[in-house]
Amino acid sequence: MDKFVFSDVEELREFLDNEVITTSEAIEIIGCSRQNLKQLVDHGTLKPIKTTNRDRLFLRKDITAYKKKR
Repeated sequence: MDKFVFSDVEELREFLDNEVITTSEAIEIIGCSRQNLKQLVDHGTLKPIKTTNRDRLFLRKDITAYKKKR
C-alpha cells in the first residue's frame, strides 16, 4: 500500500492536480467507454480512490498501469 506524506497544503494540491484524475480523464487515457470503465470498477479490476454521486476519482498511476498491461 502506498503511503503519501505532504509537507504542506501546496504540496498536497500539486499532488491532487498531477496524480488524481476523474472518470473522464481515465476514459481518455485508457481509450474505453464510460460503461466499460464502470465494468472494470464493478469487477474490481480498477479501484477508485473516491466515489461521489457524479464521479469517481482514480490515481493516475493505477490507470496508466492498467493501460500498459492490457
